[in-house]
Amino acid sequence: MNKERLYLFDTTLRDGAQTAGIEFSLEDKIAVMRLLEELGVDYVEGGFPGANVVDDAFFSENRTRQATFTAFGMTKRAGRSVGNDPGVQAVINSAASAACYVGKSSAAQVELTLGISLDENLRSLRDTIAATAAAGKEVLIDCEHFFDGYKTDPSYALRFVETALEAGARWVVLCDTNGGTMPAEIEEIIGAVLEVAPGGKLGIHAHDDTGQAVANTLAAVRAGVRQVQGTLNGIGERCGNANLVTLIPTLMLKPWFADRFQTGVLPEQLARLTSISRTFDELLNRAPARQAPYVGASAFATKAGIHASALAKDPSTYEHVPPETVGNERSVMVSQQAGKSNLLTALKRHGIPLAKDDPRIDKLLRTVKEREARGYSYEGADASFAILAHSILGTLPEFFEVESYRASVERRHNARGERITVTEAVVKIRIGDELLMSVAEGNGPVNALDLALRKDLGKYSDRIGDLELVDFKVRILDGGTGAVTRVLVESRDGTGERWYTIGVSPNIIDASFEALYESIAYKLMKTETRAAA
Repeated sequence: MNKERLYLFDTTLRDGAQTAGIEFSLEDKIAVMRLLEELGVDYVEGGFPGANVVDDAFFSENRTRQATFTAFGMTKRAGRSVGNDPGVQAVINSAASAACYVGKSSAAQVELTLGISLDENLRSLRDTIAATAAAGKEVLIDCEHFFDGYKTDPSYALRFVETALEAGARWVVLCDTNGGTMPAEIEEIIGAVLEVAPGGKLGIHAHDDTGQAVANTLAAVRAGVRQVQGTLNGIGERCGNANLVTLIPTLMLKPWFADRFQTGVLPEQLARLTSISRTFDELLNRAPARQAPYVGASAFATKAGIHASALAKDPSTYEHVPPETVGNERSVMVSQQAGKSNLLTALKRHGIPLAKDDPRIDKLLRTVKEREARGYSYEGADASFAILAHSILGTLPEFFEVESYRASVERRHNARGERITVTEAVVKIRIGDELLMSVAEGNGPVNALDLALRKDLGKYSDRIGDLELVDFKVRILDGGTGAVTRVLVESRDGTGERWYTIGVSPNIIDASFEALYESIAYKLMKTETRAAA
């Protein structure tokens, strides 16, 4: 059976760049381009030449090896020729081999925002496409407000599509600009568009304002479009765009799509999906979404012991696809619901294989449940579980011992009479027969303790040089200022790995210090294992 080809168009560097709080530098764009090439998308829309210095530099040379390098622009302004429109000329003169122009396909939007006649809007569309095609570039047209425009004036929306194709556009992309269209509407409207345009020339560009951008995109594919647009991790204006990281594995692994269509992404590239998604989040300096479909740390995680037992017999009972197909891994979390199956799976993941009848398993299970009754939660702190397991099993290396620590916060006036807060921490640790003391100032007691603890670890100092505290979360467990406090610390190192450690105490500083200590101990265990190998 011959499969139809679906084309993947990435707009992370253009539409995704409109995400609040995200600004791509030139080096960022080059790095993202490498990720997209590694993933194997067909088109990469790199930005808007002529709009800013970064995009001008980015489009000064071809940036892709395999994907079609695409520049974004707007159809020419009314009252100007194509040759006198600087925006169109910037696109034509760029190093991109394709051009994607946005034009208003909604009659209401033409009248509301452009103030020109509907025919003049179509002339601008036709002239822009013709000039760009004559310059040797592949032309794509984003039909802005298409679905809302079709609902109010279907004849004009269809005329816009027909005009674009007649002028020489390779692709006409139907845009759900405000993200409010329902999947059933998408299929119905595309059915009407197919009366005037072949599906092999149609694309879909969906926004996620109702949380249905992926569903709308899949509905469009079912209806007949053959180009899919989206962004890495679904970034984009407002609520974001269709998430290619969710769409690609769905198209490749779900039989309804996989049996009918093929993409340009190879299975070995799909197996890099989790890494690519998380690397992109690292570039954005944000934590990956743990519950993201396919690639999240919790995407293949299970908590209940009965589920873990079933997974061991038949993974498909709780996994809709094998995690390794997308580069993820199974995670059986340890909690008060845990049985031996959970523990054995978790221990194996940390390189601690034990037999089911090993008496230490019962001791570890009992300890986990006792500690969780006191406020610990190991399902979200896998590194702390590894520390606990090694401790119970007698395999935890003795790297260093904390003799004492002290943190002080002083609020006072400085020499200029300004009110300031000064935080200082003192930590004493013992490594063998050597006693080391470190003093550090920080933005608060936790930061000061973190700095002091890592300031001098003697012979271990070089092994934690790339260790970084990423996030710090505090939860009050039973109310009141004297309540038990749980602290969760997220750390990462130069390998890109992230891990979580936990501390619990009525004293927030003590809980924080426990989590910090275990983060360092886990990092040292990692390096110890690597050195032994």
